Amino acid sequence: MADQHWPCAQCGADLRFVPGATELRCDHCGHVQPIPARPQARSRALGEIPLARGLSDDLTEAQTQTVQSTPCPNCGALVEFKGAEHATLCPFCATPVVTATGETRKIKPQAVLPFVLSEAQARDAMTRWLGSLWFAPNGLQEYARKGRALSGLYVPYWTFDADTRSSYRGARGDHYYTTETYVSDGKTRTRQVQHTRWSAASGRVARDFDDVLVLASQSLPRDYTDALAPWDLSALEPYDADYLAGFTAEGYTVPLSDGHAIGREVMAGVIRQDVRADIGGDEQRIDEVETDWSEETFKHILLPVWMAAYRYQGRAYRFVVNGQTGKVQGERPWSKWKIAFAVLLALVAAGIFYAVNQNR
Repeated sequence: MADQHWPCAQCGADLRFVPGATELRCDHCGHVQPIPARPQARSRALGEIPLARGLSDDLTEAQTQTVQSTPCPNCGALVEFKGAEHATLCPFCATPVVTATGETRKIKPQAVLPFVLSEAQARDAMTRWLGSLWFAPNGLQEYARKGRALSGLYVPYWTFDADTRSSYRGARGDHYYTTETYVSDGKTRTRQVQHTRWSAASGRVARDFDDVLVLASQSLPRDYTDALAPWDLSALEPYDADYLAGFTAEGYTVPLSDGHAIGREVMAGVIRQDVRADIGGDEQRIDEVETDWSEETFKHILLPVWMAAYRYQGRAYRFVVNGQTGKVQGERPWSKWKIAFAVLLALVAAGIFYAVNQNR
């Protein structure tokens, strides 16, 4: 993970990328520097890399870079060092990190999804989300509004493509009903009883996957970042360090091979849904699925996330905001008093309902 700094040509202060624009701006003197469009580079950067080449470490020098980095001993984020720098603080948890000896060859990001939302817009989205939470402490929203600024972070992801052809064996269950007679309160009554008729099923399904996203970081919970979807990947731009000015970019800590395994799990889940739809009926049993994988490719991309960590009554809570759409996910505290009051109201309501029905 590295903070990106660009000096202003007029005053020497740091330039920063302006979310939602294609320019760098100096907050000190107001100088604006446009980011040039690169239409030819776009088609090259957004092209897929054959997965086999990535897994066998058979990539060109242009597709890789050598970095000096070490994982944070506390949260696992990959902290990168530049120049003669040997020690820094982890941007995620403020743990002191000292560089390890040696260098690592890493796959370069091919594309970046630039920030669309400013820090103020992301904060508004988070504040609205906090205000919508049931059983949250009354002071949490105001506490968060007065907290420190959110951190803009480019999070590493893998994307995977694959063409799949799958054969399956299983069973189809169709419901049917029979009428059953029974005695209740001295009266003879009837009811419909559901049964399932099973029949063997087999067949083939096919699906082509495009840009299956897999988080390549271990510093954020995967269920948090998965909940930030969907992302509009059609807005990806060729990797240009200018988009990172004033933000932090995290290096990947999930290797390509591990990311591919997760990606296949995601795709396998979709294939099983396709199988169930192909079997049809009211219920399905899947005994076996065999999949042929072909045309597998990958990309390494960076996606924008605003992040905040707040302490509330002695405990830390983290929130993440999709820097493109404003979707929010995070941990939340619970108000014990609100929960206890709700339970009490439910018990009172249940007691009143019981008393009314007893007196009928």
